Amino acid sequence: MGQPLAPRHQGSRPTGFDKTVYRRRNEVERTINRLKNFRVIATRFDKRAYVFRGTVTVAAIRLRLRPE
Repeated sequence: MGQPLAPRHQGSRPTGFDKTVYRRRNEVERTINRLKNFRVIATRFDKRAYVFRGTVTVAAIRLRLRPE
């Protein structure tokens, strides 16, 4: 029947691992966590969805313009 498959090691990458997809997903997750550091976004003080969306947009712009 052929060679038996080697057992997967704990913590190894899955077979269908795509480095670019993983990098992009990690970037999105880190950005969401940075947005949560803004108190007004984390607690959602705004009652209306369009106001909240504007608040998130302003916070995203501030994050983008922040020097790293």
